[in-house]
Amino acid sequence: MEAISLKAQEIFSIGSVSITNGLLLAMLVSLILIIFAVIFRKKIKLVPGKVQSVVEMGVEALLNLMSSVLGSMEAAERYFPLIATIFIFILASNWLGLLPGVGSFVLRHGSESAPFLRSPAADLNFTLALAVMSVLVTNFFGIVVLGTFTHLKKFLNFSNPLNFFVGILEFLSEISRIISFSFRLFGNIFAGEVLLSIMFFLLPYIVPVPFMMLEIFFGMIQAFIFAMLTLVFLSSSITSHEEHAEPATH
Repeated sequence: MEAISLKAQEIFSIGSVSITNGLLLAMLVSLILIIFAVIFRKKIKLVPGKVQSVVEMGVEALLNLMSSVLGSMEAAERYFPLIATIFIFILASNWLGLLPGVGSFVLRHGSESAPFLRSPAADLNFTLALAVMSVLVTNFFGIVVLGTFTHLKKFLNFSNPLNFFVGILEFLSEISRIISFSFRLFGNIFAGEVLLSIMFFLLPYIVPVPFMMLEIFFGMIQAFIFAMLTLVFLSSSITSHEEHAEPATH
Protein backbone atom coordinates (compact mmCIF):
# COMPACT_ATOMS: atom_id res chain seq x y z
CA MET A 1 0.00 0.00 0.00
CA GLU A 2 1.41 3.38 -1.04
CA ALA A 3 1.89 5.99 1.66
CA ILE A 4 -0.92 8.55 1.73
CA SER A 5 0.43 12.09 1.56
CA LEU A 6 -1.52 15.01 3.01
CA LYS A 7 -0.16 17.34 0.34
CA ALA A 8 0.13 16.97 -3.42
CA GLN A 9 3.53 15.72 -4.56
CA GLU A 10 5.71 17.46 -7.12
CA ILE A 11 5.93 15.65 -10.47
CA PHE A 12 8.18 18.10 -12.30
CA SER A 13 8.93 21.80 -12.34
CA ILE A 14 9.00 24.53 -14.96
CA GLY A 15 11.62 26.98 -13.81
CA SER A 16 10.62 27.92 -10.28
CA VAL A 17 7.02 26.71 -10.74
CA SER A 18 6.34 23.34 -9.16
CA ILE A 19 3.83 21.11 -11.00
CA THR A 20 2.17 18.71 -8.57
CA ASN A 21 0.08 15.66 -9.40
CA GLY A 22 -3.06 17.46 -8.24
CA LEU A 23 -2.31 20.52 -10.37
CA LEU A 24 -1.54 18.29 -13.36
CA LEU A 25 -4.96 16.64 -13.15
CA ALA A 26 -6.64 20.05 -12.69
CA MET A 27 -4.96 21.23 -15.89
CA LEU A 28 -6.09 18.05 -17.64
CA VAL A 29 -9.67 18.62 -16.44
CA SER A 30 -9.57 22.19 -17.76
CA LEU A 31 -8.30 20.98 -21.14
CA ILE A 32 -11.00 18.29 -21.38
CA LEU A 33 -13.77 20.75 -20.50
CA ILE A 34 -12.51 23.31 -23.03
CA ILE A 35 -12.36 20.69 -25.80
CA PHE A 36 -15.82 19.39 -24.89
CA ALA A 37 -17.25 22.93 -24.89
CA VAL A 38 -15.77 23.73 -28.32
CA ILE A 39 -17.04 20.47 -29.84
CA PHE A 40 -20.47 20.76 -28.20
CA ARG A 41 -20.87 24.36 -29.37
CA LYS A 42 -20.32 23.28 -32.99
CA LYS A 43 -22.87 20.48 -32.67
CA ILE A 44 -25.72 22.55 -31.21
CA LYS A 45 -28.84 22.09 -33.33
CA LEU A 46 -32.28 23.68 -33.42
CA VAL A 47 -33.80 20.24 -32.92
CA PRO A 48 -31.74 18.82 -30.04
CA GLY A 49 -30.40 15.29 -29.95
CA LYS A 50 -30.16 13.12 -26.84
CA VAL A 51 -26.96 14.69 -25.45
CA GLN A 52 -28.11 18.24 -26.17
CA SER A 53 -31.51 17.51 -24.58
CA VAL A 54 -29.85 16.27 -21.38
CA VAL A 55 -27.58 19.34 -21.26
CA GLU A 56 -30.54 21.68 -21.86
CA MET A 57 -32.50 19.99 -19.07
CA GLY A 58 -29.57 20.49 -16.71
CA VAL A 59 -29.19 24.14 -17.71
CA GLU A 60 -32.91 24.77 -17.25
CA ALA A 61 -32.93 23.09 -13.83
CA LEU A 62 -29.95 25.14 -12.65
CA LEU A 63 -31.45 28.36 -14.00
CA ASN A 64 -34.72 27.70 -12.19
CA LEU A 65 -32.85 27.00 -8.97
CA MET A 66 -30.77 30.15 -9.34
CA SER A 67 -33.88 32.17 -10.16
CA SER A 68 -35.55 31.03 -6.93
CA VAL A 69 -32.49 32.18 -4.96
CA LEU A 70 -31.73 35.41 -6.82
CA GLY A 71 -35.36 36.44 -7.26
CA SER A 72 -35.45 36.81 -11.06
CA MET A 73 -34.59 34.86 -14.17
CA GLU A 74 -32.67 37.87 -15.51
CA ALA A 75 -30.28 37.75 -12.55
CA ALA A 76 -30.02 33.95 -12.88
CA GLU A 77 -29.00 34.23 -16.54
CA ARG A 78 -26.49 36.99 -15.71
CA TYR A 79 -24.63 34.93 -13.08
CA PHE A 80 -25.24 31.49 -14.60
CA PRO A 81 -21.75 31.23 -16.23
CA LEU A 82 -20.04 31.74 -12.86
CA ILE A 83 -22.10 29.23 -10.86
CA ALA A 84 -22.22 26.64 -13.65
CA THR A 85 -18.45 26.85 -14.22
CA ILE A 86 -17.71 26.34 -10.53
CA PHE A 87 -20.06 23.35 -10.33
CA ILE A 88 -18.88 21.66 -13.53
CA PHE A 89 -15.18 22.21 -12.83
CA ILE A 90 -15.31 20.84 -9.28
CA LEU A 91 -17.56 17.95 -10.35
CA ALA A 92 -15.25 16.97 -13.22
CA SER A 93 -12.21 17.25 -10.93
CA ASN A 94 -13.80 15.04 -8.29
CA TRP A 95 -15.02 12.40 -10.72
CA LEU A 96 -11.86 12.21 -12.83
CA GLY A 97 -9.92 11.79 -9.59
CA LEU A 98 -11.87 8.56 -9.00
CA LEU A 99 -11.19 6.98 -12.40
CA PRO A 100 -9.28 3.68 -12.31
CA GLY A 101 -5.65 4.31 -13.07
CA VAL A 102 -5.51 7.87 -11.76
CA GLY A 103 -3.59 6.79 -8.68
CA SER A 104 -2.17 3.61 -10.17
CA PHE A 105 0.68 5.14 -12.17
CA VAL A 106 3.36 5.81 -9.58
CA LEU A 107 6.58 7.73 -10.05
CA ARG A 108 9.52 6.69 -7.88
CA HIS A 109 12.42 8.89 -6.86
CA GLY A 110 14.76 6.76 -4.81
CA SER A 111 12.88 5.64 -1.73
CA GLU A 112 10.03 8.09 -2.33
CA SER A 113 7.06 7.48 -4.60
CA ALA A 114 4.12 9.56 -5.76
CA PRO A 115 1.10 8.92 -7.99
CA PHE A 116 1.38 10.64 -11.37
CA LEU A 117 -2.17 12.00 -11.09
CA ARG A 118 -4.24 12.79 -8.02
CA SER A 119 -7.65 14.29 -7.32
CA PRO A 120 -7.14 18.10 -7.30
CA ALA A 121 -9.51 18.67 -4.37
CA ALA A 122 -7.34 16.37 -2.23
CA ASP A 123 -4.80 19.23 -2.29
CA LEU A 124 -5.60 22.08 0.10
CA ASN A 125 -3.93 24.57 -2.27
CA PHE A 126 -6.54 23.75 -4.92
CA THR A 127 -9.55 24.17 -2.62
CA LEU A 128 -8.05 27.30 -1.07
CA ALA A 129 -7.59 28.85 -4.52
CA LEU A 130 -11.22 28.07 -5.38
CA ALA A 131 -12.40 29.54 -2.07
CA VAL A 132 -10.41 32.75 -2.54
CA MET A 133 -11.72 33.07 -6.09
CA SER A 134 -15.30 32.56 -4.93
CA VAL A 135 -15.07 35.19 -2.20
CA LEU A 136 -13.24 37.70 -4.43
CA VAL A 137 -15.75 37.29 -7.26
CA THR A 138 -18.65 37.70 -4.84
CA ASN A 139 -17.16 40.94 -3.54
CA PHE A 140 -16.38 42.07 -7.08
CA PHE A 141 -20.02 41.76 -8.09
CA GLY A 142 -20.93 43.51 -4.85
CA ILE A 143 -18.78 46.45 -5.96
CA VAL A 144 -20.30 46.37 -9.46
CA VAL A 145 -23.86 46.35 -8.11
CA LEU A 146 -23.51 48.57 -5.05
CA GLY A 147 -20.63 50.78 -6.06
CA THR A 148 -17.17 50.78 -4.51
CA PHE A 149 -17.90 53.17 -1.65
CA THR A 150 -21.17 51.52 -0.64
CA HIS A 151 -19.71 48.02 -0.74
CA LEU A 152 -16.58 48.91 1.22
CA LYS A 153 -18.76 50.70 3.75
CA LYS A 154 -19.97 47.27 4.80
CA PHE A 155 -16.46 46.60 6.15
CA LEU A 156 -15.35 50.13 7.09
CA ASN A 157 -18.20 52.04 8.66
CA PHE A 158 -17.15 54.87 10.99
CA SER A 159 -20.63 56.33 11.51
CA ASN A 160 -20.76 54.96 15.07
CA PRO A 161 -18.91 52.39 17.23
CA LEU A 162 -21.57 49.72 16.70
CA ASN A 163 -21.40 49.91 12.90
CA PHE A 164 -17.60 49.89 13.07
CA PHE A 165 -17.72 46.69 15.14
CA VAL A 166 -20.24 45.13 12.72
CA GLY A 167 -17.89 46.00 9.85
CA ILE A 168 -15.06 44.11 11.55
CA LEU A 169 -17.35 41.11 11.97
CA GLU A 170 -18.25 41.29 8.28
CA PHE A 171 -14.58 41.28 7.36
CA LEU A 172 -13.92 38.29 9.64
CA SER A 173 -16.89 36.48 8.11
CA GLU A 174 -15.27 36.81 4.67
CA ILE A 175 -12.11 35.18 6.02
CA SER A 176 -14.15 32.44 7.70
CA ARG A 177 -15.88 31.75 4.38
CA ILE A 178 -12.53 31.12 2.73
CA ILE A 179 -11.51 28.74 5.52
CA SER A 180 -14.82 26.87 5.59
CA PHE A 181 -15.03 26.64 1.78
CA SER A 182 -11.52 25.26 1.39
CA PHE A 183 -11.49 22.83 4.33
CA ARG A 184 -14.99 21.47 3.66
CA LEU A 185 -14.16 20.44 0.10
CA PHE A 186 -10.62 19.33 0.92
CA GLY A 187 -11.67 17.31 3.98
CA ASN A 188 -14.41 15.36 2.22
CA ILE A 189 -12.43 14.55 -0.91
CA PHE A 190 -9.23 13.68 0.97
CA ALA A 191 -11.16 11.46 3.39
CA GLY A 192 -12.75 9.67 0.45
CA GLU A 193 -9.36 9.19 -1.16
CA VAL A 194 -7.99 7.65 2.04
CA LEU A 195 -11.06 5.40 2.43
CA LEU A 196 -10.80 4.07 -1.12
CA SER A 197 -7.05 3.48 -0.78
CA ILE A 198 -7.57 1.44 2.39
CA MET A 199 -10.48 -0.55 0.94
CA PHE A 200 -8.59 -1.38 -2.28
CA PHE A 201 -5.64 -2.54 -0.18
CA LEU A 202 -7.63 -4.66 2.29
CA LEU A 203 -10.46 -5.92 0.09
CA PRO A 204 -9.64 -5.45 -3.61
CA TYR A 205 -11.89 -5.88 -6.67
CA ILE A 206 -15.59 -6.34 -5.77
CA VAL A 207 -15.94 -5.02 -2.20
CA PRO A 208 -14.70 -1.43 -2.87
CA VAL A 209 -17.35 -0.89 -5.62
CA PRO A 210 -20.07 0.40 -3.21
CA PHE A 211 -17.53 2.79 -1.70
CA MET A 212 -16.61 3.99 -5.19
CA MET A 213 -20.29 4.71 -5.94
CA LEU A 214 -20.58 6.52 -2.63
CA GLU A 215 -17.59 8.71 -3.49
CA ILE A 216 -19.11 9.51 -6.90
CA PHE A 217 -22.23 10.71 -5.08
CA PHE A 218 -20.22 12.69 -2.52
CA GLY A 219 -18.16 14.27 -5.31
CA MET A 220 -21.34 15.60 -6.91
CA ILE A 221 -22.76 16.79 -3.58
CA GLN A 222 -19.57 18.67 -2.68
CA ALA A 223 -19.51 20.40 -6.07
CA PHE A 224 -23.17 21.34 -5.67
CA ILE A 225 -22.66 22.67 -2.12
CA PHE A 226 -19.68 24.81 -3.15
CA ALA A 227 -21.59 26.30 -6.10
CA MET A 228 -24.75 26.91 -4.07
CA LEU A 229 -22.90 28.60 -1.22
CA THR A 230 -21.28 30.91 -3.76
CA LEU A 231 -24.75 31.61 -5.15
CA VAL A 232 -26.17 32.39 -1.70
CA PHE A 233 -23.37 34.83 -0.88
CA LEU A 234 -23.84 36.42 -4.29
CA SER A 235 -27.56 36.68 -3.66
CA SER A 236 -26.99 38.51 -0.37
CA SER A 237 -25.09 41.24 -2.24
CA ILE A 238 -27.86 41.64 -4.80
CA THR A 239 -30.53 41.70 -2.11
CA SER A 240 -28.63 44.39 -0.22
CA HIS A 241 -28.48 46.46 -3.40
CA GLU A 242 -32.21 46.15 -3.96
CA GLU A 243 -32.94 47.14 -0.38
CA HIS A 244 -30.72 50.23 -0.65
CA ALA A 245 -32.15 51.15 -4.02
CA GLU A 246 -35.79 50.67 -3.05
CA PRO A 247 -37.41 54.12 -2.57
CA ALA A 248 -39.03 54.90 0.73
CA THR A 249 -42.83 54.69 0.76
CA HIS A 250 -45.05 56.84 2.88
